[in-house]
Amino acid sequence: MADFEDAVLEVIRSIPPGRFLSYGEVADEAGFPRAARAVGTLLATTAEDCPWWRVVGWDGRLRAPDTTRQGQLLATEGVSIRHGRAILGS
Repeated sequence: MADFEDAVLEVIRSIPPGRFLSYGEVADEAGFPRAARAVGTLLATTAEDCPWWRVVGWDGRLRAPDTTRQGQLLATEGVSIRHGRAILGS
């Protein structure tokens, strides 16, 4: 499980400010396709030094336990939030 955790956290920490990935994209890039739910489980217990707010649902929907805070953090990085979804390039 440590390999999974390390790989996922490395991917998440590499997401630049102002960008985001879906849980599935994180799982794919970490080398664990079809492990999107496991990514979400891991993020629920991740330390604050990991930019968890840059991971959203497949459709851009904010999915963190505190979606208001997630939206605020993304917005401070320049990501537009509309109707509970993160939007690039707007």
